[in-house]
Amino acid sequence: MTNLIGVYGVGGCGRGIMPLARVMPGAEGARFVFIDDSSPAQEVNGHAVITFDEFLADCARDKAAVLAIANGKVRAQLASNCEASDVKLMAVRASTVIEMDNVEIGEGSLVSPYVTFTSNIRVGRCFHANLYSCIEHDARIGDFVTFAPGVRCNGNVSIGDYVYVGSGALIRQGVTIGAGAVIGMGAVVTKDVEAGVTVVGNPARPLVKD
Repeated sequence: MTNLIGVYGVGGCGRGIMPLARVMPGAEGARFVFIDDSSPAQEVNGHAVITFDEFLADCARDKAAVLAIANGKVRAQLASNCEASDVKLMAVRASTVIEMDNVEIGEGSLVSPYVTFTSNIRVGRCFHANLYSCIEHDARIGDFVTFAPGVRCNGNVSIGDYVYVGSGALIRQGVTIGAGAVIGMGAVVTKDVEAGVTVVGNPARPLVKD
């Protein structure tokens, strides 16, 4: 049994994940804290807020971390820090998640209420799927990818590592999105997106900065 579970990040993501983490199988009897290296708060929603160094120094025999940070590259660094410190990553999954046939989801993923996975889907490490997102058949999703609430990902879509998909975005069937791309809120992605590019609008086009 895990004795101490730390939800990394006291922002909105962390506060939304904490109640789900508390009721995960195997979490019975564990102490829960928020881990945050920059927050001035000492307590949030009834849980102590401590730094990662304080988390490591705690006398608990068995520890796990939940990486509730929206930025995928930051999550990757935190995952590396946890691995180096022998802290296991804990996945969190709401009871209302729908998962059909032959779905594989990597370690440390956080799946919020009312998310749907259909069939024959592969998802990498530390995926975040926020409220009411949908991932259709034969999707391939990389590591440290984030779906904000209400994302609609159609079938046969390929998404690279570290991609962020904004709230309400719609991804057309068969599209490929390169690593590190950002899909803006409400964007309708009808064509492939190159790595590192930010796209917005309907249809989605590369963002042109003034």
